Amino acid sequence: MSSHHIVKEKQEPALFIEELGNFNEELLGQLLEWSPTLLVNGENYDKIFSLGLKVDVLVNGNGQEVQEDTKIIQGPVDALMVAINYLYEEKYPAVNVITRKFDLEKYAGFEDKINLVVFTERAKHYPIKSGFSVWKPAGSEFLIHGNRYLEVTNLMQDEDEIFKVVNDGFVEFTFSGQPIFISEPI
Repeated sequence: MSSHHIVKEKQEPALFIEELGNFNEELLGQLLEWSPTLLVNGENYDKIFSLGLKVDVLVNGNGQEVQEDTKIIQGPVDALMVAINYLYEEKYPAVNVITRKFDLEKYAGFEDKINLVVFTERAKHYPIKSGFSVWKPAGSEFLIHGNRYLEVTNLMQDEDEIFKVVNDGFVEFTFSGQPIFISEPI
């Protein structure tokens, strides 16, 4: 007996490939597993096309030939802002972004518009609101971006400013103000 999954449009997070770099192919496959809407930065289109992936939206393209049914969007700002604004206007609830380097300033401000997870070669970065808690095994690591006062449970900070989970169980982050970004190794 086979099982068939029907995915409603926009039910899965869209995937924006800003810059693929040496991103893990297995994780890329997992992110593509449910056929999300795939947006690609024009500078990376040829590489993504060479991988045999169907690109739904080309962002800030350079006039290159595109696949049939690929939508082209252009904007006066960098591809990330164009892509996220497009997804927000199209009412996508979430997006996964693949890029080479996480730059907090580029992503701050989007956390209220769309659920956002940013993947780099070694980590995933995402915003959390105060009261966020998650179960993690002992030894799991977090990096907390931004310099603000917060309270954490079941975490110990080491000399490299990395927070490690003390015991198997829930960790919780409590702070005031806007969401903050945290990172976890992948």
